[in-house]
Amino acid sequence: MTGKIHSFESFGTVDGPGTRFVIFLQGCPMRCKYCHNPDTWNLNGGREYSVQEVAQTVLKYKSYLSRGGVTVSGGEPLLQIEFVTELFTILKQHNIHTAIDTSGITFDRTDKKSVSQHKKLLEVTDLVLLDIKHIDDKEHKLLTGFSNRRILDFARFLSENGKSVWIRHVLVDGITDNEEYLIQLKDFINTLKCVQTVEVLPYHDMGKNKYKQLGLKYVLGGLKPPSAERIANARKILTR
Repeated sequence: MTGKIHSFESFGTVDGPGTRFVIFLQGCPMRCKYCHNPDTWNLNGGREYSVQEVAQTVLKYKSYLSRGGVTVSGGEPLLQIEFVTELFTILKQHNIHTAIDTSGITFDRTDKKSVSQHKKLLEVTDLVLLDIKHIDDKEHKLLTGFSNRRILDFARFLSENGKSVWIRHVLVDGITDNEEYLIQLKDFINTLKCVQTVEVLPYHDMGKNKYKQLGLKYVLGGLKPPSAERIANARKILTR
């Protein structure tokens, strides 16, 4: 089996516990306004690798990953869910901790194949980093182009299956940095059983030059990162 890969990061420290080998897969259906990797959107981009090629690359770093592991990110990695599942199956045979960084947008509880595929993935996944973009459905559509219903349902699915979860939420002035929305998000998180950590990720515009290179408009131009006070406020609400 082969997959489309955008890039690798050998020693990641912000994509799960410990030192991580991070694999960025190509392709994403959503168009988040603050996305800093628009070059991962096109599923036809990137380079094609076999599962064995990727596994062999990871295993070269195994001695460095004893207190960390491997995280597959994107783009939206679960567009290539069968590739990820096969890769994680091999990595678990080598006792490597596996994590997936996903929005959950691919999950569809009404589709038996989708449920089966996601359940099979969870069997070889130690941790899910779930990006909840916005708790309000209307605002989520404005921010990403999609409803948040599948994402929230995937969070429930993870809870039902006892899977460890880190919730990630990007704090953006005027979009997600809103007391009412933050409280709603906290109330939703409280309904989940296996949330270990809630991460508040401050908005930044470090990827805006990529938009220019790709001939795309960066719609949040001029927006500043949140202040330390606003970050602290969001963390207080979401982690109390």
